[in-house]
Amino acid sequence: MSESEIDMLAYEKLYLSQGYQNICGVDEAGRGPLAGPVCAAAVIFPEGVTVEGVNDSKKLSAKKREELFDKIKENALAYHIAFAGVDEIEKLNILNAAMLAMKRAVEGLSIKADFILVDGNKTPNFNNIPSVAIVKGDSLSHSIAAASILAKVTRDRLMLDMAQKYPEYCFEQHKGYGTKLHREKILEFGTCEIHRPSFLKKLLKDNQNDS
Repeated sequence: MSESEIDMLAYEKLYLSQGYQNICGVDEAGRGPLAGPVCAAAVIFPEGVTVEGVNDSKKLSAKKREELFDKIKENALAYHIAFAGVDEIEKLNILNAAMLAMKRAVEGLSIKADFILVDGNKTPNFNNIPSVAIVKGDSLSHSIAAASILAKVTRDRLMLDMAQKYPEYCFEQHKGYGTKLHREKILEFGTCEIHRPSFLKKLLKDNQNDS
């Protein structure tokens, strides 16, 4: 089946048919970077409502994601965006920090979700709200795809702010991911307070061994 033939509301329809009403999509952005928080979003749409163009945020250009960001917020019944910070990533590990951010996103909704669709292969404990993990859910569920866009745009905007605060790292170019440029800047300037120490052990150790 081609991507254009995928029914992006199939999961929503399935759980609506089981009697659930406020079906929420949840996704996170920023699990892989060397710097910055992890961001999660939760979105509930009115039944049958879709935003044209919504797809997995990784498949969309930054410009397209920005365009869809406001449209998603305007059409959603409820949405909330939340973070888990670098201290929490270090304390809990990145997987658990991502789960925490997703839990916060759901808890922050103005309308309580009664079923949650989560991108990935694991769901947080949503305090007795039933949920299902959907692998590649951001390209299979409209609600999850919308959440992925809200999370990605929000985190990217935060990293642009961080680029103003820490211009030497060029965060505006890589958003904290481990690109060649970012690694070079870390080796040149050391780390700053938004870097994730546990993600940098190998880079710093290898550099120490080379010097």
